[in-house]
Amino acid sequence: MPLHWTSATDQLDWDELAALYRAAPLGDKSPQGLKTAFNHSMFKFLVHEEGGKLVGAGRALADGVDCSYICDVAVLPSHQGTGLGKEIVARLVEASRGHRKIILYAVPGKEAFYEKLGFARMNTAMAIFQNQQQAVARGYLQAAPRKGENA
Repeated sequence: MPLHWTSATDQLDWDELAALYRAAPLGDKSPQGLKTAFNHSMFKFLVHEEGGKLVGAGRALADGVDCSYICDVAVLPSHQGTGLGKEIVARLVEASRGHRKIILYAVPGKEAFYEKLGFARMNTAMAIFQNQQQAVARGYLQAAPRKGENA
């Protein structure tokens, strides 16, 4: 089935986008939060089937010179394994060309997928999550050493 690609968000059903992220599964993201995030992203791609059903999305926060951060790449389970996720990432990388670095962080267990697309693991990436314990439990962060333990 032919796919329609767009960067326009003016006609986007934000509830449908939130449902895509839940189904992917990339978590429970509110429609209003997604609207803010996508509208503040320099690059974004939304993929619809013929007939209008949203089947994939991704975005990149970028400053136009130094850093582009690819995030929130999601594909409906019915379209996973078809190359759609790879194509979304490829288009975001191409849009980000010219930046000194293109960064993303992967869902735990999906690192090999991104390595095949040319990404390499970083040795010094650090993060502060709103819910640090949940991020540790889901495999995004290493547990902080307890006082008195060596890191």
